[in-house]
Amino acid sequence: MPVSSKVFDERRLAAVAATGLLDTDPEESFDSLSHLAAKLIGAPLAFITLVDDQRSFWKSRYGVEDGSYQNTVEESFCQYVVGTQEPLIVSDAANDPRTADNPSVDSMGVRAWAGYPVVGPEGDILGTFCVVDTECRDWTERDIEVLDALSRSASREIALRHSQQLADAAFDRVRAVTVTLQESLLPPTPPQVPGLDVAAWHRPAHGGEVVLGDFYDVFPTGRKRWGIVLGDVCGHGVEAAKRTALARYTVRAAATHSRVPSKILAELNTALNNDPSVAVEFISALYVALDLTRSTVIAKVSNAGHPPAILRRADGSMELLEATGPILGVFENVRVPSRTITLHPGDLLVMFTDGVTESRGDTGFFGIDRLVDLVSGLVSGSPFDAVDAIEAAVIDHTNDEFSDDIAVVAISPSSDSP
Repeated sequence: MPVSSKVFDERRLAAVAATGLLDTDPEESFDSLSHLAAKLIGAPLAFITLVDDQRSFWKSRYGVEDGSYQNTVEESFCQYVVGTQEPLIVSDAANDPRTADNPSVDSMGVRAWAGYPVVGPEGDILGTFCVVDTECRDWTERDIEVLDALSRSASREIALRHSQQLADAAFDRVRAVTVTLQESLLPPTPPQVPGLDVAAWHRPAHGGEVVLGDFYDVFPTGRKRWGIVLGDVCGHGVEAAKRTALARYTVRAAATHSRVPSKILAELNTALNNDPSVAVEFISALYVALDLTRSTVIAKVSNAGHPPAILRRADGSMELLEATGPILGVFENVRVPSRTITLHPGDLLVMFTDGVTESRGDTGFFGIDRLVDLVSGLVSGSPFDAVDAIEAAVIDHTNDEFSDDIAVVAISPSSDSP
């Protein structure tokens, strides 16, 4: 009897290959089922098989002592189940017209065979769950019920693995998009600013698997003029990404026609309140307008509900530039005052999001006091040393486990200041 054309159906063969089970080692999840079938039914042999166009691969085999793990399609009784799309129950294989000419009657001594389809997630018959006896026997109603139930269990195991594969693939796609989106909202590296040393560190939470809301940007606003913004958007995921993008590009646009940080943040507040596509809860932001046209660096600072910047002078004195305005995106009209400071060589300005101070370790939050002490204790006023020290301290404090985004930007007039 020729092998049924249904064995060679391309869709079915693709479904068999998609299981990823062909030519794999035995596994407890399948072996436990075939062993149970043999014990409950009292059969010397039991198999869970996958049938492609060449062979019947025995994913699980009970009672096979010679190390065999497959036979050809022509030798397999599974071909009949695939061909008819129905269970096959044979009490006397040598005299049953459906199986009498099968080579396994002689080569394996098959005298009785009972098998149910193993079905893939899309309904394709992948192979069988079968028991074999080397003596003719009448399979009981209980034997059939056990075989039916266990074949369904094998099918569910395969479906579960398929679902996990789809979930893993979807996760990988989401993660790739997340990383791309996160990177698109941040400068790849801080730009080179003549007359100013700039260092930055950004660390996404959860290994970058979720887009959160901390961001920074350093960008030119005119000849020898630069803007720096740090922000913390409430929320995560797509909405946080939309708010972050809106905040970043609104600030850049506003800085093209205004050098006053308070006005720039006020424009951001208006944009947040007037854009119906962005479901904003709130944003905290710190904006610094830098003027490098003189012999010293003039910095105008506005803080809208953001953690205070830390100013360390060359003589070691310390100051916190506390918040002077409300968070953005809540009230229609806000006033965010600006403060002007002068940065001399050796001075250091450190800006950060609350992912630093609220990072949690065994001893609690990292905290503002610990951060101030760290910056105060630095050997030099180098922003690169400052960022490296903060990164190392936070990683050590949290054991490298972050529940929130972190952004840090540090600046200092460089040796080539005008």
